Amino acid sequence: MHDIVIGLAKAAILAALHQDTHFDLQKALKTYPQLNEKKASFVTIRTYPQNQLRGCIGSLEAHRALYKDIISNAQSAALRDPRFTPLSLEELPRIKVEISILSTPEMISYQNIEMLRSKINPFKDGVILEYKRHSATYLPQVWEELRTFDLFFKSLCQKAELDSECLKKHPHIYTYQVTSYKEK
Repeated sequence: MHDIVIGLAKAAILAALHQDTHFDLQKALKTYPQLNEKKASFVTIRTYPQNQLRGCIGSLEAHRALYKDIISNAQSAALRDPRFTPLSLEELPRIKVEISILSTPEMISYQNIEMLRSKINPFKDGVILEYKRHSATYLPQVWEELRTFDLFFKSLCQKAELDSECLKKHPHIYTYQVTSYKEK
């Protein structure tokens, strides 16, 4: 499955840049019928060899077939991530893609920050934070950069455009896990 989802994402990016692609979608769907299942995914694009983020777009809820989700998110990560200019043809040889397929998010019940801390599995859990009209998520891979609970959640609060101590307001917290496929 690794080569198929990476190939699908790369082909989607090529197609969005009006380039020829030789990806056989029908063969992939026959070989891996799970690509037709409703699943949520994120596509992350990084520069190589610097490993700098170049785009990351995804879905938190499964609302279409996985292959369609990967195609849409790959094209959006390449061309429509508001943090970056659209990917150029010249950059293609210097990018690597990663596909994260998400489990269904589950709400965490907690009374206080210490209880929440005990229910979060660093490096395993992706986290969604929601408070009023603000929300943000970090994939489990973000734990590699923000290695402690406090750093992770302060940054997640800020990503949601809340103050860094937003956990004191008792936001809704959901966790999910991912199956990740990283281009070599």
